[in-house]
Amino acid sequence: MSATATENQVILSQRDFLILNDYVLNLHGMQVNERENYAKLSIELGKALKVSEEDFPADVVGINSKVTITDLATKRDMKITIVMPPKADIKEKKISVLAPIGTALIGFRKGQEVSWDVPAGKKTFLIADVDNSERNEK
Repeated sequence: MSATATENQVILSQRDFLILNDYVLNLHGMQVNERENYAKLSIELGKALKVSEEDFPADVVGINSKVTITDLATKRDMKITIVMPPKADIKEKKISVLAPIGTALIGFRKGQEVSWDVPAGKKTFLIADVDNSERNEK
């Protein structure tokens, strides 16, 4: 694939895209608030540049990425792992890719600022670091 990313391009591995797209297409039994998150994710998927796993940049957030984000309003750092919904566990700082912050971060890279509506209002985060060393674990 010879497509190139623009500055704010969402980048997804082909594998992540297929997994996420499957979730978006199967909304059965979702609650109203979950449907809204799915709709936002669906928009992101539609804009995404899809790349092979080998071409997936090391500094881009994907499924199973460990991410350090800085809340630009409070200057506080948070370390989280973006996971699929069944593996989400707030005590372990494992955040579902379908949660607002998970959807906001997926496909963006270290150094980018990401703004998104979260339950507490609009937040802007800086992606301070991305660790993809465990991305290929199921």
